[in-house]
Amino acid sequence: MSHNTIELYEPLNTLKPVDENIWIVDGAIVRMAMYGTFIPFPTRMTIVRLNSGELWCHSPVELTPELKAEIDTLGSVRHLISPNKIHYANIGAWAQAYPQATAWASPGVRDRASQQKIEVTFHADLEDEPSPQWAADLDQFIFRGSRFMDEVVFFHRNSSTLILADLIENFEPDKVSKNFRWLIKLAGCASPDGKAPLDLRMTFWGRKQQARSCLKRMLQWQPRNIILSHGRWYRDNGTAELHRAFRWLG
Repeated sequence: MSHNTIELYEPLNTLKPVDENIWIVDGAIVRMAMYGTFIPFPTRMTIVRLNSGELWCHSPVELTPELKAEIDTLGSVRHLISPNKIHYANIGAWAQAYPQATAWASPGVRDRASQQKIEVTFHADLEDEPSPQWAADLDQFIFRGSRFMDEVVFFHRNSSTLILADLIENFEPDKVSKNFRWLIKLAGCASPDGKAPLDLRMTFWGRKQQARSCLKRMLQWQPRNIILSHGRWYRDNGTAELHRAFRWLG
């Protein structure tokens, strides 16, 4: 492992079952700004096969030919989900590969993509209630309170799985290069005590009551699993992990 990378969750770009009709795909690293430097982050997407047989894809990773071949055996890709305004970069490429799919925008993502000069067209907006196209399979709402970013959170009913992007990050220190290990711990997103990174938590200052209401709603789902976009995800004990990861809300 080089001094400037995070060890990946191999095998990459291949389907890994979570439960019936839900899979994850671990992708390559992306570099995200944190405290004036760029840290390599492992990435992860979630795929749900809906009751209709159509595929719902949360925060798509890079679409390799091998991954596309695997996905095409599951069903038809119909929904491409940007859960927040910093999770969207691969949606344009997926939309080209699957022109029948709807690209769903999270709050603020259109402006963010324009600022970053990333070409992506969104066809519809995610709301506080699930679309009728997946309401039988997934619940959702917009987690509010941050001055920087709202995130749309999802709950897969049949597998009791909460699907998050950045509201919890859980990097395993032994998978992080020594150059960045201290920074991950400073940010408060080192496993086993992963949570939202410090810079994101600070954007809730003065608005925590709104976030507490959102947390209460997530806890009512009583998730068994929590899939995260970055770091080790939680298989089992999901509700307890939610209580732990959001204790910063007081």
